[in-house]
Amino acid sequence: MKQILLFLIVFYAIGLSNAQGIVPAGARSMSMGNASATFEEVWAFQNNPGALAAISTFSAGLSYENRFLLKEFQTQGFAVAIPLKVGVISIGGDMFGYRNFRSYQAGVGYSMKLSEKFFAGVQLNYKGLSLSSNYGAKHSISAAAGIYAKVTENWKIGVSAYNVGRAKLSDFEDDRFTTVFRLGTSYLFSKKFLIAVEGEKDIDNPFRFKTGLEYEPLKNFFIRGGVQTAPIEFSFGFGYHFNQIHLGVGSSYHQILGWSPNFSIVFQAKTKE
Repeated sequence: MKQILLFLIVFYAIGLSNAQGIVPAGARSMSMGNASATFEEVWAFQNNPGALAAISTFSAGLSYENRFLLKEFQTQGFAVAIPLKVGVISIGGDMFGYRNFRSYQAGVGYSMKLSEKFFAGVQLNYKGLSLSSNYGAKHSISAAAGIYAKVTENWKIGVSAYNVGRAKLSDFEDDRFTTVFRLGTSYLFSKKFLIAVEGEKDIDNPFRFKTGLEYEPLKNFFIRGGVQTAPIEFSFGFGYHFNQIHLGVGSSYHQILGWSPNFSIVFQAKTKE
C-alpha cells in the first residue's frame, strides 16, 4: 500500500511540474473547487487577470496550501492589486515544493475596464523549475490573458488563458510548460447565495469540470463548498470579513491521497467616499 501511495504522489508531482499553468491561490477559490474565473478579488491575479480590472481599492493577499499534508508539497502565493486612474496594475507569484523539487513563478499584469460590462487583463510571468543540484534549473517567460463580463448585476462570465505562448521547459522532446484555458460563470441568486461553474482544459490533460457554492448565513461569515473532476476532489471551507481583513480557511479531499488544507488572508483598503 505504501508503494502505491508513493507512486501516486510522485505521479502527481510530475504532472504538476509539467502543467505549471495555474497554481491555485486564495482560500475562497480552493474551498469552492477552484471555480473562480469570475471572482472580483486580488486572487484574480492567479485565477483570471481580466477580473482584476473590477477591483477599485488597493488589495494584497497571502495564500498557503499543503497538498496531502506533506511538507514537500507546500504552496505559498501572494498577490497585490493597485488601482490607477485608468486600469489596475498587479504583481504576484507562487512557489511549490521543497529544495530538491521546486517550481515557482512571479509576474506583473495590467487590467482595464473596456466598458460598463467588459473588462480585460494581460500578464507576464517569469517561470522556473529546479530539481536537486545534480539536475539544475530551467527558466522561461510566459504570458496570460483574461476577459471578464458582467452580463447582469448577478450573472458574471470569465475566460482566461495561461501560457499562451507555450514557454519552453527543455529542448528534450520539445518539452514545454502547458497551456491552460478556463471558462467560468457564476450567478448570485440572492445577497447570501452564490453558485459558480467552470470548465478547465489543460492541453496536456483531460478536461476538468469544477463547481462551487458560497452561502452567507451570518453577516460577513461565509460557508463554501465545491467539487472538481479528473481527478475527483471535494472541497469545503469558511471565510470571515473583519473590517478590511478577509480571512479564509478550508481543505480539499482526494479519495486516495487525502486532505489538503489551505489558508489565506487579504487586506483590502476602504472604498473612497
